[in-house]
Amino acid sequence: MTNSKIAAEWLEKGKHYLINGHKIFVIDSEHSSKINQAQRPELCILHGFPTSSYDYWKVLDVFAEHYRVIIHDHLGFGYSDKPTEYSYSLVEQTDIALSLWKSLGVNKPVILAHDYGTSILTEILARDNQGCCSIDIEKIILCNGSMHIELARLRLMQKLLRNRFLGPTVAKLFNMKALGKNLKAIYFNSDKLSEQEIGAIWEMMIYNQGRDVIAKISRYTFERQFFWERWIGALRETELPIEIVWPDSDPIAVSKMATVIETETKNSNLHWLKDAGHFPMLEAPKRWSQLVLEVAKLK
Repeated sequence: MTNSKIAAEWLEKGKHYLINGHKIFVIDSEHSSKINQAQRPELCILHGFPTSSYDYWKVLDVFAEHYRVIIHDHLGFGYSDKPTEYSYSLVEQTDIALSLWKSLGVNKPVILAHDYGTSILTEILARDNQGCCSIDIEKIILCNGSMHIELARLRLMQKLLRNRFLGPTVAKLFNMKALGKNLKAIYFNSDKLSEQEIGAIWEMMIYNQGRDVIAKISRYTFERQFFWERWIGALRETELPIEIVWPDSDPIAVSKMATVIETETKNSNLHWLKDAGHFPMLEAPKRWSQLVLEVAKLK
């Protein structure tokens, strides 16, 4: 199967919704599952950087056996709109996520957040703590997110792309080979990442002139510094149950990140995934999805 066919098949799984003036690509298992999902619990997923909802192609069907699964491409990612004149603030990404979930009738979801998505989740928690969140959250699951940005070990490419002066030039030179090299470097076992997967991820990244916005969306790590008190404070204050699912060999969101989060939060449990790197849903999909399903049901 060609990269283009893989990418096209993923596009066919979802549909676009107009949210806050932008077309957002959404996969909702309620629309595609053969199982009646009317009364099923909801699992809303916030994906990471610089990829898309495609990160979950190996686990979507497993999750859909138990949940109504909703996952969207953030603005600027995957098959969603990629406006060139836009801030790509995580605060606005949060507005989009909450507006989307409200439009889909989400009631009381478990929210699973990975990488970039964990910062959107902490903004959601800040609003929830203030009593101004538009949804009632059942539980949150955190996975490989460098919320404590001071502990993160950013890759050289991340640092170059987020640079206001160098970023646009680096983005123009960035290619599929460089993407594959950088992704493999953050796997525990790089053999688990196929060339077809790299090709499909690349096609979704550059879809709709995506190369023109990657430098802008790369600057999100500065917001983690700017809103540190608000977002880490939200984690510390929330009364919601928190399940921390963390691969022990992540070279970016290092293991210390997980232990610090467990220590500073009130109702949290830390669950280690052995021998996996930064994208466990792609590298170790069976073990990771089983662990996520187990912790999602914990009371």
